[in-house]
Amino acid sequence: MKPLGFIIITYNRPSDTLELLKNIATLDKANDLLEEIIVVNNASSENYDEVESYIKRNKDLPFYYYASPENKGVSGGRNYAIKKSNAPILVFLDDDAVFKNKDALINILNAFNQDNQAGILAFKVYYYDTLEMQKNAFPHKQFIKKKDLPHFDTYYYPGCAHAIRKEVFDKINYYPEDFFYGMEEYDLSYRAIDSGYTIEYTGTVQVLHKESPLGRMPSEEKIRSMWVNKSKVSWKYLPRIYYFTTKWMWSFEYLQKTKFNLKGWFKGWGQIKRIPSTEIRKVISPRSIDYLKKVNARLWY
Repeated sequence: MKPLGFIIITYNRPSDTLELLKNIATLDKANDLLEEIIVVNNASSENYDEVESYIKRNKDLPFYYYASPENKGVSGGRNYAIKKSNAPILVFLDDDAVFKNKDALINILNAFNQDNQAGILAFKVYYYDTLEMQKNAFPHKQFIKKKDLPHFDTYYYPGCAHAIRKEVFDKINYYPEDFFYGMEEYDLSYRAIDSGYTIEYTGTVQVLHKESPLGRMPSEEKIRSMWVNKSKVSWKYLPRIYYFTTKWMWSFEYLQKTKFNLKGWFKGWGQIKRIPSTEIRKVISPRSIDYLKKVNARLWY
């Protein structure tokens, strides 16, 4: 079996998906390292004929195309693909991103081989158009302090560009499917750390992301989902003080970003009020808390 698998979940971007598939085909040793390239059409409303045609024409690479009957969201889409995968290391890239360096696959494998404790690898992400580093895709809140470091251990990873050992999912299970949008990476990160894995950032794997430097303002529903989901994560895995600070500080963040949408704010509080009765607390170990503090994790919100 070859060491690497690739997972792509598509969201109404057939031309971007096609560019990504062509980009993968140009990577160094792609034929030697890739066991599978799994593409999941997450019930897109766009026409993917060109993508399907490209996959059928290029049989030299192990493409597998699946059409989900429904939009499973980010977590559900990834889980759907992970369950169909076999490779020991799974590489995840958003469908609006491509690799900047052709030796990316080699560097991913080297990073995992050099650190057996690393369960998750976060990549360096640039804006596609400006080539500036994408701050909101950097796996640490201390961006200025750490942005020029070649590698470091951290506590979460960007969903748009990362790799995970398949054994991590076998050991701690999959993404929470009730997290339709946002914060699922934190949920998986805390469980992975609590199982003895570390999360490593490497600057040797570089990605170009087509998100605008001005940012994409999420919808009110998505912002509320992020607030509620981050509160769920804090409740489930962290000491209680962080749950209280997270739910309150994110509530103010919600108001600011939605220009004081009080209807959605009250709806969010209604969802958060139910968290203690619906989410089982599985607080991570003191050793895991020590790891989070050692890597300077931001735990308050």
